[in-house]
Amino acid sequence: MSVNSGASGPLRARTVPIPDPGNLLDLLPPDGMSWIRRGEGLIAWGIAERFDGAGPSRYTDANAWWRRVTRHAEVHDDLRLPGTGLLTFGSFAFSDASSLGGTLMVPRFVVGKRGDQAWLTEISTSSEMPMPTLADALGDPVSVAPLGDVRIQEGDRETWSRAVSTAVTRIVHGEVDKVVLARAVAAQASAPIDVRAVLRPLADDYPSCWTFHVDGLVGATPELLARVDHGLVTSRVLAGTIRPTGDELVDLAHAAALARSSKDREEHEYAVRSVSEVLVDHCASINVPEAPSVLHLPNVMHLATDVTGVLNHSATSLELVSELHPSAAVCGTPTLAAARVIDELEDLDRGRYAGPVGWTNAAGDGEWCIGLRSAEISREDPRHARLFAGCGIVAMSEVDSEWAESEAKLEPMRKALGAL
Repeated sequence: MSVNSGASGPLRARTVPIPDPGNLLDLLPPDGMSWIRRGEGLIAWGIAERFDGAGPSRYTDANAWWRRVTRHAEVHDDLRLPGTGLLTFGSFAFSDASSLGGTLMVPRFVVGKRGDQAWLTEISTSSEMPMPTLADALGDPVSVAPLGDVRIQEGDRETWSRAVSTAVTRIVHGEVDKVVLARAVAAQASAPIDVRAVLRPLADDYPSCWTFHVDGLVGATPELLARVDHGLVTSRVLAGTIRPTGDELVDLAHAAALARSSKDREEHEYAVRSVSEVLVDHCASINVPEAPSVLHLPNVMHLATDVTGVLNHSATSLELVSELHPSAAVCGTPTLAAARVIDELEDLDRGRYAGPVGWTNAAGDGEWCIGLRSAEISREDPRHARLFAGCGIVAMSEVDSEWAESEAKLEPMRKALGAL
């Protein structure tokens, strides 16, 4: 574990209401953090404190570090809305073995918007300086740098097909029930990638998704791993996918077929079960709909189930995330067997793709999604990025269909990078 602290004493967080700031992404400074859905959410910039961890203990270490930070912090927050007061943004690697581990970053400034309320939060060690205005906190504006020429590799279809075929064989032989295989493609830009130029089209094209940026991981994910809000927990499970045609009537028929598909329903039920089995141990009651709905996105349609519960103790969002990850939606089932198959067939460090990304506050409430439909911008060379996509493989999976699904899942990031 390593802790990179920018603070010289206990943190002090002050939240004040502000007039509607307009589109939050229009305010975002370079390299700022974002968490936007349907025009609401959070942007943040600067680092007040930072935690970096690695290995199997990264969640435990991160949670212990955050408890220490919040225990000594002073918080002034009259609004008391989700996203006000002291909070930290975070992202975690998919695998225990990944070199990227996990990160929590406490920002210096946060601007939030929810309904008709907006706010500015300053986080620092100072107790004497006056609260800055939004303009002062933002400083001089920096124009968004154009993306320039971005080239994205085609991807190795032969290797992918061989991995899918092998996975199906191992499923048929009873080694595993489901396994989620991922693939990555490299993107090379002619100039350093300004993440703001990527976030804007993602937020515009996928308003129902969570458009995020945390420490170089950027995307628009449709899958909510865990939201905790005053004792209520929600998880949106997605598994089972079909690509829309653009014809409304045809897509309605395809959505109905997706809802009836035994292959997709099997894949989805594994994912729902993996989430509900975790939540039942922490909740006085949970609600799992009998049948999934169909979530319509511009590039894909998913089977979706919103699992909700009432917590029976003070579990934090970060604690729940550590138990929910990896769900069957991004790993498979049984978990350990699926993880072994992934290690053997993928030949890929997923980094933070398909790992938890989100935020939590001092009370432990927060919102964490799965880092899907995402790209990881290189820390060493910001002209380089890796784009990711994954597919759930079950006994009835077909190689060509899984390739087409992975291509559809790469589309949001390809388009946002101007490569479509």
